[in-house]
Amino acid sequence: MRVSSSRGALPVFLSAVVRRPKVIGALIPSSPALARRLAAVVPSTESPVVVELGAGTGAVSTAIARRMPESGRHVAVELDGELAAHLQEAFPRIDVAHANAIHLDTVLAERGLDSVDAVVGGLPWSLIGPPQQQRILDHVAKVLAPNGAFTTFAYLHALPLGGARSFRELLEATFDEVLPTRVVWRNFPPALTYVCRRPHRS
Repeated sequence: MRVSSSRGALPVFLSAVVRRPKVIGALIPSSPALARRLAAVVPSTESPVVVELGAGTGAVSTAIARRMPESGRHVAVELDGELAAHLQEAFPRIDVAHANAIHLDTVLAERGLDSVDAVVGGLPWSLIGPPQQQRILDHVAKVLAPNGAFTTFAYLHALPLGGARSFRELLEATFDEVLPTRVVWRNFPPALTYVCRRPHRS
């Protein structure tokens, strides 16, 4: 895997935080431990199609690439233009879409994809309004293969807050199975992940 030699990931990430603090939603990228947990739903055999939402500088992208077979396809959706450009340079095998995750249906349609095997969510859900959260989850539910899984994360300290509780309720309204994992302490802040399967089909 080739990593960009022009600018390191952390300076690019910090630049995005300064430019768009209400969009990035974190002070540092996800830790390798959290990235591995999120990527655990990625199939490691055959030719899976994996979508990553909010790829940032590629912390989770690296974990996905380490699991995914050479024949797999990885589409990364990133809203920030500078981060998207960094991703494409650092990970030339990833199909990077500079787009908002609420337009996931359009992103996939442009690529001729109507079904994916896994969706890995790195979005700052607390900064996204409930209607937009629901729209994104509806798109995920629509394209997820019957045996596929969606995974995302929540910071431990935020779980008691109303926004985090409402998001958990949205997950449970969208998926038949929502499994919280044990806490990843080796992340700042500590976080847990949700593994979601079997969308409720409308």
